[in-house]
Parts: sequence; C-alpha cells; structure tokens
Amino acid sequence: MADVLAAPQQGKTDSALRTLTGISIAHWVSHFHLLVLPMLFPFLKSQLGVGYVELGFALTVSAVVSGLTQAPTGYLVDHFGARKILLIGLVIGGLSLVLLGLHLSYAALITCAVLLGLANSVYHPANYAILAEHMDEARMGRAFSVHTFAGYFGGAVAPAIVAALVTVSGGFGALIASGAIGVLCALLLVVMNIPDAGAHRKKPGNEAAPKQAVITPALIMLTVLFMLLNLSVAGINNFGVVALMSGYAASYSTANVALTAFLGAGAVGVLAGGFLADRTERHGQLAAACFAANAAIVLLIALVALPGLLLTVAMTVAGFLSGVIAPSRDMLVRNAAPAGAAGRAFGIVSTGFNIGGIISPLLFGWIMDQNAPHWVFGASVVFMVATVFLSLLTERRPESSK
Repeated sequence: MADVLAAPQQGKTDSALRTLTGISIAHWVSHFHLLVLPMLFPFLKSQLGVGYVELGFALTVSAVVSGLTQAPTGYLVDHFGARKILLIGLVIGGLSLVLLGLHLSYAALITCAVLLGLANSVYHPANYAILAEHMDEARMGRAFSVHTFAGYFGGAVAPAIVAALVTVSGGFGALIASGAIGVLCALLLVVMNIPDAGAHRKKPGNEAAPKQAVITPALIMLTVLFMLLNLSVAGINNFGVVALMSGYAASYSTANVALTAFLGAGAVGVLAGGFLADRTERHGQLAAACFAANAAIVLLIALVALPGLLLTVAMTVAGFLSGVIAPSRDMLVRNAAPAGAAGRAFGIVSTGFNIGGIISPLLFGWIMDQNAPHWVFGASVVFMVATVFLSLLTERRPESSK
C-alpha cells in the first residue's frame, strides 16, 4: 500500500525535476545568446568596417525591443500557452544568429539584434509561468534560484564558449553554432515534454470566472523595484573595473579579480537565497535586509581605497548579498500576480530590468566622463537604499489591502 501511495508522489517529483531542468537550460541559452554579439565585436568590426558606436547601437536596439515586448509577450504566454511561446522564442533567437552567420551585413546585424531582443522578451514570462504552475509550493524559492543561477552561469561561460568556437570554426562558424544551440534547446524541450502553463488552460467550472486586472499598484511598484535592482548593480558590472583603476589606483588584474569575485559570489548567493526564500514569507524584508547590508559595504568601497585583498573580500560579500535577494524578488512577483496571469505579471515587471538596462550605460558612462569614478559605487548605493525602502513598502501592501 505504501508503494502504491508513494508512486504518484514520486512521479510528481520526477516531473517537477524534469520541468525545472528544461526551463533552466532555456534560461542558460537566453543569457548565453545575450553575450554572443558582444564577444564577437572584434570580428564584426573587422568584417563590417564599422566602429564600436555602430556595434553598440545594435545592443541598444536589442534592449529597446526587449523592453517594449516584455509585457505583450506576457499576454501571449497567458493566452496561447507558455510552452509554445518559449519554443518560438528559442527558435527565433537561434535562427537570427544562424542567418547572420550565413549572410553578414550591418543591416543583417540590426535585424539580428531586433530578433534577439524579441526572443529575449519570451524567457521571463514563459519560464516563470511554467515554474509558478508546476513547482512544489514548498520548494518554489529553490526552483526560482536554480533557474536564475542557470542564467548567471550562461553569461559566465559565454566568453569561453564563443572564444572556443571562434578558434575552431572562425567568426562565421561561431555565429552559426551559437544559434544552433537555441534550436537544439527547443528540440530538447519538446523531447522532454515540458508542461504548459497559462490562463488558456480552462478548468471546468471556471469559464465564468471574472477577469482580474493585471496592471495593479503592486506590480507597478515591483516594476520600479526591478529597475532599481538593475541600476544598483549595472554600474559595478559594466564600469567597476575602469572605476577602480582610475579612482582607486587599483591595477587591472586586481580590479578584474574583484569584479569576478562579485559576479561569481552573486551566482552562489542566488542558490543560497532559494533556501532562504522557502523558509520565510517575508520576502520583502529579506530583500531589504540584504540590500541594506550591501549598501553599507558598497559605501565603504566608494569612500575608502581598500587594499587588494580587502577589496576582493568586500566585493565578494556584496555580490553574494546581491544574489541572495533574487529568489525573494521572484516570489514577490509570484505572490502579487493574479490567478492565471503569471506570464503577464513577470512580463510587466521584467520591463523594469530593460528600462534599467537602457538607463544604466548612459548614466554610469556620463559619471565616468565627468571623471567621478567614486560615484560609480556612490550612485549604486543610492539605488540600493531606494531598493530597501521600496522592498519594505511592497511587502506592506497586501496587509494594508485587507
């Protein structure tokens, strides 16, 4: 009898593990694809005869397209099904790189950037909708953390993989092979029979259920929170090395080691944050506490020229704390999403990331042009403090609405 009762539970666990594995692989591909073009800038520059401004414009186009299409894609996820939209996104992103490798021109590069931005808009609403519907409630935080870690890992290994592909097959071959990874991932998800999610899957008796508004005050606040989260770390990620070298007399190697420690610790922090998210319902308070501590550490880095070892330790702790809050951040969105609207909810709030991604290069680049490298860290502290207050305010809203 015990075996009979245990069998359905084991099957449910195996299905959840398969789902988490497939969705995490897709998230790995999304972050990998984001870095393929930047890693090939030297090749693209020489082949196309353009400058870095023109190449950077392609990335801006991709970010703008992704930002404008996140929320509409969330609607498509909820209406047509997350699985279908995710597979389409993987194929579009993959084929855009393949076609660029087969026919390289600047017009093709911009077209590829548009398609990559469109594909990137798929992953958050589709992935989170599937995870929110099919993961065990008691392990939801850990599921979100594994998913986020897979994305971090995809970005971390992209430079090495693209470099290896260039060595083996040249720049054209690297574009084609990188794109093929997306198509192969889509086929893998089909073989794995990844489940679907979305409001289109009507349950008996729910046909007359009233529709709920998706753009709620809570989700608007979370969109701003996501923007602040991006701004609080983007300056360190993109300008940390040059800021440490020009403002703190750090050597190139020391600055790179410190930034690598920051990014690596962030990935580890994501996994730790998953366990914490499953052990508390106060996700806003957890995020606020981590960022308050983080703000104090980054303020120390901004004000004091730390020796190399202490700088690396401080950056490691700061990166870890930045990663810890990611699963709690996702739990806040899941808890705020109306029933059957997880895709739209995550699509809306993820727009905040894209807005931050558009603002941060301009803001922190301007700071560096003003010869104020200390403010790369100082501005990050300001955004972290704002994140602390907004995290606490976001968590209070459900209580005040009762």
